[in-house]
Amino acid sequence: MKNALKIFLLIIFFSPAISQAQDWTPDKLDRRRALPNDNKPPEKLFPDYNLQPRPNEGIIRRVNIPSGERIVALTFDMCELATITTGCDMDTINFLRENKIPATLFMGGKWMRTHSRRVKQLMNEQELFEIANHNWSHGNCALLSDRRLSQEILWTQAQYELLRQEADPTLEHTPPVPALFRLPYGRSSEKALKMISSLGLRVIQWDVAAESGDNTKTKNAKRLAKKIANMTRPGSIILFHANLVPKGTANLLRFYVQELQDRGYTFMKVSDLLEMGTPETVRDGYFTTPGDNLKLDGQFGFEGTGIKKRQ
Repeated sequence: MKNALKIFLLIIFFSPAISQAQDWTPDKLDRRRALPNDNKPPEKLFPDYNLQPRPNEGIIRRVNIPSGERIVALTFDMCELATITTGCDMDTINFLRENKIPATLFMGGKWMRTHSRRVKQLMNEQELFEIANHNWSHGNCALLSDRRLSQEILWTQAQYELLRQEADPTLEHTPPVPALFRLPYGRSSEKALKMISSLGLRVIQWDVAAESGDNTKTKNAKRLAKKIANMTRPGSIILFHANLVPKGTANLLRFYVQELQDRGYTFMKVSDLLEMGTPETVRDGYFTTPGDNLKLDGQFGFEGTGIKKRQ
């Protein structure tokens, strides 16, 4: 009887910790297309908090660190089109959490709403993760009208605010709205850059695009990890995804992080990396070479959102 009582008390004592740990375990709701698609606007269309306009500095690809200190920023796009839902790669998130590796998460507003429970969890991990804006439904900034671009950006800011209120009622430790922005497809225009900066956001791209093909196989992941590590420099900003669209991201990430750590690198959030040196900027975004993403303008439906025609 005494042993049974002991076991019962242990279960009661440790159950909150067990429950909290299980909250981060991948489950069926994290899978692609597991949740119903919903492309209606957010509950509010404009954020209550507005950033101060910034100078139009262009598109930041990396940061020039004068000391040459081996610091880089890992970034992860978490997004979906207007027509479909994607997943939440909890294996990738948990690898970062377990190894205390800071990262910047560029979230689409619609994706935020689809995976609201995960976003609220991540908002309470601000020491490790910062959340940034990646448009509402992955609209191509080179194709969007002024009105639609404004909606894609501001709806995302507003959706963030809604979830922030639910995640942290004290409103103390999470930023009021994202201050960084990533261009879907890496595409932009001078008109778009002007609007984005007028809304107070800094445009962050990358100089190393990590994923390529299926990296679930160890041999492929190890080979690619070494290749992209060779491309990485102090101040690099690295592009990954955490929405289960590329396969094997968590597998590739493990090998890549180990490769960089073996070379003496450490990791920072983008906002912290920007404080370490001078941003290297361009006026037109691209993946690895200028113009390599122009072909994407004709794909992914109207405005790059997946919709087949203007609505």
